[in-house]
Amino acid sequence: MKRKVPFAIGEIYHIFNRGVAKCTICSLEADFWRFLQGLCLFNNTKSTNSILAHLERDRGELNMKVLKSYIVDPTNERNGLVRILAYCVMGNHYHLIIEEVQEGGITQFMHKFGVGYANYFNSKYGRVGSLFQGRFKSVLVDNERYLQYLLVYINVLNPAEFVNPNWKEDGIQDIGAVLRFAEGYSWSSHQDYLGKRGSLILDKRVLGRMFPTPAAYLDLVHMVLDEKKYQEISHLALE
Repeated sequence: MKRKVPFAIGEIYHIFNRGVAKCTICSLEADFWRFLQGLCLFNNTKSTNSILAHLERDRGELNMKVLKSYIVDPTNERNGLVRILAYCVMGNHYHLIIEEVQEGGITQFMHKFGVGYANYFNSKYGRVGSLFQGRFKSVLVDNERYLQYLLVYINVLNPAEFVNPNWKEDGIQDIGAVLRFAEGYSWSSHQDYLGKRGSLILDKRVLGRMFPTPAAYLDLVHMVLDEKKYQEISHLALE
């Protein structure tokens, strides 16, 4: 079945999905790390079948230091399928902002990543069948304001569910608590835009031009929360 809005090179999309029947897709910290490692390694035009398993076999327990050494090794030629501008992984769902850079790049990347991560999760937890709820969902990000609000939604408002679970209905009750939690949440790109971490996953060229400093990005976050701009994007939440 063809998508209503086909992907096009140079366009940016909000990509999201959740576990089938709202099931857990990341249970332990190791699962979140594996999810992020997959986002990095499967973004490659070259075949990456079992690359994570091979790295673990050859280099021991896979961590970001091992992953970085592999990525920067000039003998491991890489050619990205997409640019990942932002991400957030939650217990039962995920959100990405992705730019298509190769013809069919998003489709190829999401297929390789989805199959690779599901194989890992199913093998680890002794389950069978689909992990994700059908095809991943996609929405064209067709204006700058939407892109900026979406960045805050993914980086800050997703983790906000842990400290303010009813924010969609009642608004953000404690902005300080939400910001503190988001700053400590390792599974979104918020720390990267705050300048506290340099991600192997992200390509910030578009959003980096909009927010060249952590202070500029934090100004956006405060504006969205203080002025309740999140009310314009609350429909993005996965029910």
